[in-house]
Amino acid sequence: MPAPARLIVNLDVPDLARAEHFYCAVFGLTVGRRIGDHAVELLGLEAPLYLLQADGGSPAGAGSIGVRDYRRHWTPVHLDVAVDDLDFARSVAIAAGAVDETGVRDAPYGRIATFADPFGHGFCLIEFNERGYDAIGT
Repeated sequence: MPAPARLIVNLDVPDLARAEHFYCAVFGLTVGRRIGDHAVELLGLEAPLYLLQADGGSPAGAGSIGVRDYRRHWTPVHLDVAVDDLDFARSVAIAAGAVDETGVRDAPYGRIATFADPFGHGFCLIEFNERGYDAIGT
């Protein structure tokens, strides 16, 4: 049987210092370690978050025809962070520079607010109710 896998999250950003400040302020993360001049490990979520310095316009990956673009974009992969107090977490995110895209919405599983970080990445803050995602299960 293979060893259990571990999730890590890598997030490309064009300004490492600004991203570190933003993610530490919004999610209460702390620096685990710095990896050279172009990467930092942030701890405090269930998975470590690695911020990776990558300039806009640089190749998106080996063999990729795309380039990094930090304008707001939609992607099916984004961060959802569960919080105990959505109103407080939302105010912290906005104060740190997040763009509130939807305000607070009610959902069967609780309350949710959708944002863009200063680098165009989407994320959601979710305050689960007592049923959580079981409320939408069949």
